[in-house]
Amino acid sequence: MNRTMPAIAVENLHKRYRSKIAVDDVSLRVEQGHVLGILGANGAGKTTTVELMAGLRKPDRGTVSVLGLDPRRDRAKIRQVLGVQLQDAYLHQALTAAELVELYRSFYPNPRSADETLDLVELSEHRDTMFEKLSGGQKQRLSVALALVGRPRVVILDELTTGLDPRARRRMWSAIEKLRIEGVTLVLVSHAMDEVNRLCDSLVLLDKGRIIAQGTPAEVTAQAQAADLEEAFVALTGRSLQDEEDL
Repeated sequence: MNRTMPAIAVENLHKRYRSKIAVDDVSLRVEQGHVLGILGANGAGKTTTVELMAGLRKPDRGTVSVLGLDPRRDRAKIRQVLGVQLQDAYLHQALTAAELVELYRSFYPNPRSADETLDLVELSEHRDTMFEKLSGGQKQRLSVALALVGRPRVVILDELTTGLDPRARRRMWSAIEKLRIEGVTLVLVSHAMDEVNRLCDSLVLLDKGRIIAQGTPAEVTAQAQAADLEEAFVALTGRSLQDEEDL
């Protein structure tokens, strides 16, 4: 793999839903091995942006490259290098956690073992629990496990720790830090400022589909002349984190 190639390169990405512009000429670059946070209030366009990155939606214009691959044109190849966890997971309710991991392992030539995958998200003790019997937080962690089972080089995680209790959040942070040590590139969509501060090398702040600030958490905080990242968010957007429905 060419280590000088960016993990993700997005140029002038644009997506409209009828009269609503969800993503408005977004350009960004994520270097290999880095962790990028995508911040914005609900309705800012975060989810649409990462779905376009993953090839799950077709842009009206603009380009996306993931390790030199087009996520829509190179679908077979992209599945081997890109792992994606989105907010809404539709998984077979009657399969156990271990059975779901084994199913997903079958899609890849060199997957993690089921034991390693479940251990990474601390679900080993629930390996024989059916998906429908898992708690909301456990389902979230299993969705992350399934995104990681194929040993992807790039991972997109949408609201990684939403709905998790403080202990489970820290477990997930530890899993992300392990991936970072392995050199995996990560894109984290998050509302949690403590999460972004701890895990991310850099961030982009979206508002109404546009990038209004980017840089390290410290740089964005300084740009807003704020005391911390949360204060910077409010100063730069004039909004709370919970405004509107996300796109």
